[in-house]
Amino acid sequence: MLGALPITVRRPNRGDRAVTAKPTLAEVATRAGVSTATASRALSRSTRVSREARTAVEEAVAELGYVRHRAPRAGSRDTGAVAVVVCEDMLHYQSDLFYSRLLVAVERALVPYERELLVLTALRHTSRPSLLRFLRGGHVDGVILVGLRGEDALPRLLRAADVPVVSMGRPPGGAEVPFVDADNVGGAIEAVRHLQVHGRRRIATIAGPVDMCVGVDRLTGYRRAVRLTGAAREIVAHGDFTVASGDHAMMLLLERSPRVDAVFAASDPMAAGALRALTRLGVRVPDDIALIGFGDDPLARRTSPRLTTVRQPVEEMGARAVAELVGGGAVPGRVVMDTQLVVRQSA
Repeated sequence: MLGALPITVRRPNRGDRAVTAKPTLAEVATRAGVSTATASRALSRSTRVSREARTAVEEAVAELGYVRHRAPRAGSRDTGAVAVVVCEDMLHYQSDLFYSRLLVAVERALVPYERELLVLTALRHTSRPSLLRFLRGGHVDGVILVGLRGEDALPRLLRAADVPVVSMGRPPGGAEVPFVDADNVGGAIEAVRHLQVHGRRRIATIAGPVDMCVGVDRLTGYRRAVRLTGAAREIVAHGDFTVASGDHAMMLLLERSPRVDAVFAASDPMAAGALRALTRLGVRVPDDIALIGFGDDPLARRTSPRLTTVRQPVEEMGARAVAELVGGGAVPGRVVMDTQLVVRQSA
């Protein structure tokens, strides 16, 4: 409690040593010989904790007199859970490494706050009444929204119900909710400029969905960079951030503009799909066509050649979203994080 002084008590069976009356989770972890994260999971009855570690934590709790307590924010429901709502169908989000990276980052960031992670999916173009009832019913302390599209009413409905909410990525339609995003425009500009500096002149892009801000922003960055060089025209095909769509879009680009000498793909999976199509056609990368992706997913290091890509700080973004949601407003309501070009073999 703020402003309270620690009270000292005496425990006769601990060598007559003075200890504070309110031990912390970190002290429990130290006494048990485990990490703070493991101690938190043990107290939450997680199945990912060994029997030995759980026993050690329980003994430390008993010895120290630890009482689990969460200090809620003003207006917080203090349920001990935070929901990540992925606005994609389950097959798509489970196959996209961006989501797995983000969920791991959010789970780790929640540990110091002693919150658990709940993952929900919300199919597009549905009213989602059961989801709204659940989120508005006091079951979670807050919501992180991922993958919003078009004029999705979900952010507005949650705000109207006083549910704390943060969007992962700039929300579409000008929704007035806090968000954490990467500098998608700047990252795309840097990628195209790299291609231009290395002599590429007919640069195409495989853009993302036009109803997602991330797709629009990366396309905007491509267009700005191309126009700076006075290029005669833009060369654009669209995908949906999947490998298959990257393959298909690459084939379309080659049909329309067979003299393309470089491609900026708005995601690593689409870049991998483009690489698959080029390899199938016997086109050499980067000799004939240079290729850059976006994301720096583990996939970028597994292709041959390995992908040059724009790193978006997914792990840092997840941590900042948690800090905004349950950390007492420690960061501004709108956070845009820097990206970095990672040069490998494909460009």
